[in-house]
Amino acid sequence: MPSYIVLGQWTQKGIENIKQSPDRLTKFRQQVKSLGGDLKGFYLTMGQYDFLALMEMPDDRAQARLTLQLAALGNIRTETLKAFNEDEYREIVGSLS
Repeated sequence: MPSYIVLGQWTQKGIENIKQSPDRLTKFRQQVKSLGGDLKGFYLTMGQYDFLALMEMPDDRAQARLTLQLAALGNIRTETLKAFNEDEYREIVGSLS
């Protein structure tokens, strides 16, 4: 399955309700699973982003659907990066002419 790194920031609404954030994370994990994905890791971060999530999803459409569902709740803003593992990286670079 394709891998994704989601960088997130809480909105004003999200930070005002920060104490509910662990419950929202539990629901997020369930959403990922319901779309056929797997949340590999979640990290609270310091710096430009408040958190990051590492996940595998069946395809780009499932990831886009998840991102739109999250955005509609209004608690976070995200930036999603599609990630290629080492084998994929080697294959991509090896195919360069």
